[in-house]
Amino acid sequence: MESGFVDCHCHISAREFEQDLEDVIQRTTEAGVKTLVAVTEEVREFARVLQLQERYPDLVAPCFGIHPLQGVGGPEKCSVKPQDLDAALPQFYQHRERLVAVGEIGLDFTPWCAPTQQDRDDQMNVFVTQLNVAKELDLPVNVHSRSAAKITIATMREQGISRALLHNFAGKPSVALEGVKAGYLFSFPPAVCRNQQRDKLIQQIPLEHICLETDSPALGLDQHVRNEPCNIVLSCRHIANVKGLSPQTVQLVTAQNAYRLFPKANRR
Repeated sequence: MESGFVDCHCHISAREFEQDLEDVIQRTTEAGVKTLVAVTEEVREFARVLQLQERYPDLVAPCFGIHPLQGVGGPEKCSVKPQDLDAALPQFYQHRERLVAVGEIGLDFTPWCAPTQQDRDDQMNVFVTQLNVAKELDLPVNVHSRSAAKITIATMREQGISRALLHNFAGKPSVALEGVKAGYLFSFPPAVCRNQQRDKLIQQIPLEHICLETDSPALGLDQHVRNEPCNIVLSCRHIANVKGLSPQTVQLVTAQNAYRLFPKANRR
């Protein structure tokens, strides 16, 4: 497994990693992870992810994005508002050379997170604005779609998006195949190991459209234990098992897929 893993969607700038980051990074590299595509959820994370790139230039590949839900670290998350983009937009352009993607962006129409039509309209406004930024900067997008898989893919197609990763995708296989037709990729975290419903989806998506992710510190094997990038090995093994392939094949092809989608993340 000389090619190494690419974690296509992780939150290495999260507070959960602040106390023992060096140890986390050591375990990450020892597991064979070559690249961390580091997404953000709020504008206050932007500076932190750039600092991590400076500290680990061969490992951390930064993304900027405003998530459809805001309130990271707070007791409750609320639906994003257009004004949440005000401070972020200039930074996309200021740091465009350092970014490998725009993300984490997307739609989250979970009823208790976006109970009103206004919430959903605001999310769509913010999503489309960031899709346009990505097009302008010639960057791919790293996308969240919860309770909104079909509309997320349809919106990206309408907006002319050709390069996208749909992370932790949980939509119907038929919806996923619409994304495959559009050229989009799909990534799965270690949590899929405890979700047999996702196996059917993994079976139907061609390996050439699959990437690996951890979404750490969330979506690990045990939902009550902090997830880390080193656990990407679990995603790889599970996908290999579901598809009847060797873990080496899954590792190699998913890494190739990742660098095809995020060419600026490939520093070798």
